[in-house]
Amino acid sequence: MDNEKKYKMICTLSFGDIYGQIIVWLGVIFISLASTLALWSSTRQIYAFATVGIVLVLSLPFLLFAFVTTLFNHIEFVPVEEVESNRAKNKAKYLGKTAEATT
Repeated sequence: MDNEKKYKMICTLSFGDIYGQIIVWLGVIFISLASTLALWSSTRQIYAFATVGIVLVLSLPFLLFAFVTTLFNHIEFVPVEEVESNRAKNKAKYLGKTAEATT
């Protein structure tokens, strides 16, 4: 029972990791709106609305899957001792650099 390790969750996700996914999905939305305008007439309004609905319903699950898998790929569980030792090393490096810069 005393050998339990504590872990810290670190998320390294940045906007650049999902930027491409957002651009692709915006392209899908604009293409669906263009197809809606192409189908829009007094007799085919229901087809235009159905086109937008189908595109949104079919594309949202893929978008959510892409976001969730990208997020899960950027989550790390690191032992607390390792995090603290890395902080101490980085602090020592930083203090060493600032001490060298002032002398």
